[in-house]
Amino acid sequence: MTSSAVPPAAPSAASAPSGGSVLDLAPVVPVVVLHDVADAVPLARALVAGGLPAIEVTLRTPAALASIRAMAAEVPDAVVGAGTVISPEHVRDTVDAGARFLVSPGWTDALLEAMKASGVPFLPGVSTTSEVVALLERGVHEMKFFPAEAAGGTAYLKALSAPLPQARFCPTGGISLASAPSYLALPNVGCVGGSWMVPGDAVAAKDWDRVASLAAEAAALAA
Repeated sequence: MTSSAVPPAAPSAASAPSGGSVLDLAPVVPVVVLHDVADAVPLARALVAGGLPAIEVTLRTPAALASIRAMAAEVPDAVVGAGTVISPEHVRDTVDAGARFLVSPGWTDALLEAMKASGVPFLPGVSTTSEVVALLERGVHEMKFFPAEAAGGTAYLKALSAPLPQARFCPTGGISLASAPSYLALPNVGCVGGSWMVPGDAVAAKDWDRVASLAAEAAALAA
């Protein structure tokens, strides 16, 4: 990734390691869909308490942007990012809201240039070898592999590792607690994205203890 280091948060925040990559913050990046801004802060606190500081809030609901802003302002130990970024306007709005990394399901040259200019690290989405080569040609080495299971899963990523060892991935899409270890064992995978630690029924019930427990289970995959 051209801009790979996670930018520091406010002085009081626990930020990513100096010079560190989003791919190295935790073995699992929770992919969060929020419908109620009131859930943003307690959810982020539960995930951080469980050991997952990097949180991707997807831009799939009207509450997403305000949720990013609330998490960034009130949970200093979280490294809050924006997912489903598909336009330069998304880049601008989410960075203004406090997003410290960006994730897209795919990319265009216009979107890539906006992400590069944002000053925060980014993971453009790929699902084919040609897309990976095109990003490497443009100086980008860290990517989202999406939709991971549908696009070939671990077998596909393993096949890419020999001819394209300079590319590193965060696979997302259909990954579970059971399948995550097989992805994390690959030499070209830095972390995985998933939503199993933020089940909709737990969020609806505001069962933050359950979220923290599921997050801790996911964080333990680092061992």
